[in-house]
Amino acid sequence: MIKILFSILLVSLVHGELYTHSIKPSTLKSKTFMNIKILDTVALKFDEYDDIDFNEISALAYEKNMLYALSNRGYLYHLKIKLKKNKISSLKLEKAMSLKRKNSKRLKKRHRDAEGMVLVDNKLFISFEREPRVDVFNLNGTKIDGKVINEELLHVDNYQTKNKALESIAYNKKYGFVTSPELPLLSENEEFHTIYTDSKKYKFRASSNLAAMEFISKNKLLTLEKSLSHITRRRVMVLKEVNLKKVKDGIAKSRILAVMDSHKGWNLENFEGLTKVGKKKFLMISDDNRGLFDKTVLVLFKIK
Repeated sequence: MIKILFSILLVSLVHGELYTHSIKPSTLKSKTFMNIKILDTVALKFDEYDDIDFNEISALAYEKNMLYALSNRGYLYHLKIKLKKNKISSLKLEKAMSLKRKNSKRLKKRHRDAEGMVLVDNKLFISFEREPRVDVFNLNGTKIDGKVINEELLHVDNYQTKNKALESIAYNKKYGFVTSPELPLLSENEEFHTIYTDSKKYKFRASSNLAAMEFISKNKLLTLEKSLSHITRRRVMVLKEVNLKKVKDGIAKSRILAVMDSHKGWNLENFEGLTKVGKKKFLMISDDNRGLFDKTVLVLFKIK
């Protein structure tokens, strides 16, 4: 017991940001669940950096041991991360900054609801709700340009609500940038999520709200769907693989990788962000909602 306590304190003293956490049911002894393997899970806690709190994380991007985290309050964070032997061995908050306009002033309040992010050629492409759009920022959070997206996605009145707009964005060389709302547009069938490229649309069967997506390979997307009942506090999270090459009658083939349900013992937070960190390896992060009991949790997992 003393040895375990010392180890936890050592992590806290050395890093000041990580502490051990588990999302798995106590009855699940294996790291493998359905079609994923949960490699490591930690909860994060940072002090203010330049008067900016670390909370409400909605998206991640990763490159060369640097993890970029995005808050839906319009903040960008740089974290130095070390992944060793399938563990999150260290994590250090190096910078925190506000997203800024071209004139270096902070984004106006109605423009700050940042939800999705992808890193391409040292630029961050960020998708927004409330004022739906994709803007391009440098790594220090200053806007460089806007990005042209599908015309249907530009008008907030097309969405079910202004808070269910452009939730996620991903990129690869074959398909370019792909974006999707949290819920289908009012004009679309609610049974299917729609993924938009510059010139095409792909649909796949919906389970719940679409929170994030990331490419697994040239043709396959990893998607994160979530549902939360504020009455029962039940949380359900669904990870899927969507194959954009295998499309029949306009519907892309998808398969469920994992369904995690708090009513079945899963200790789930409000997971919202995904990023790829290796071959079939991903990090997933939760939004703590600035709540008293909610946490920012980082999960390292692999697709089987």
